[in-house]
Amino acid sequence: MLREQYGTPEQQRETATIGMWIFLATEVMLFGALFTAFSVYRMYHTPGFDEGSADMSIVLGSINTAVLITSSLTMALAIYSAALGKMVRTYWLLLATAAIGLVFLAIKFTEYYQHYLAHKVPGIWFESSSPHAPAMQMFYVFYFVMTGLHALHMTIGITLVVVFALRTAAGSFNSEYYTPLEAIGLYWHFVDIIWVFLFAIFYISGLHK
Repeated sequence: MLREQYGTPEQQRETATIGMWIFLATEVMLFGALFTAFSVYRMYHTPGFDEGSADMSIVLGSINTAVLITSSLTMALAIYSAALGKMVRTYWLLLATAAIGLVFLAIKFTEYYQHYLAHKVPGIWFESSSPHAPAMQMFYVFYFVMTGLHALHMTIGITLVVVFALRTAAGSFNSEYYTPLEAIGLYWHFVDIIWVFLFAIFYISGLHK
């Protein structure tokens, strides 16, 4: 499994891990900029942002948070099983992780459809009689951009998890070599953590008072 550019398996594993952390650092900067912009706009347009937050479904948001936490557990168990050499279990846990990710997306797009029916899609079909309607529309701009970007990352993650599940079934990994699984695990956990922050700023009403 050792690639020719590496001297030892440990060097290969460390390089792959560092590479993933560097990539995640760029993702932190991307989402960090969006979170910062949201905070600034909310500071100047608090009433409108509060009204937008009041429209969020705390029930669906909470369910999706629980769903992603569960997916983090199955991903962690998949990597643990790989370390033990239990590749059949690893395969099924990876598929379970991908399936749970699909459940998350299904719920998220159900929310999007509900917002559409409520005429809360900025720039396309937004209606509100509130005196703070412009600020409320800006809240929805942030909501759709940030949660949409997160959903895109989830879609990429689900695709990669399925690919690695198939590679696991094909015998590409064992207890001595499962570095790619660790890398995709880091990515998956990062996406889950981002959702926790999105849930906090868009759904939890206590943070908007």
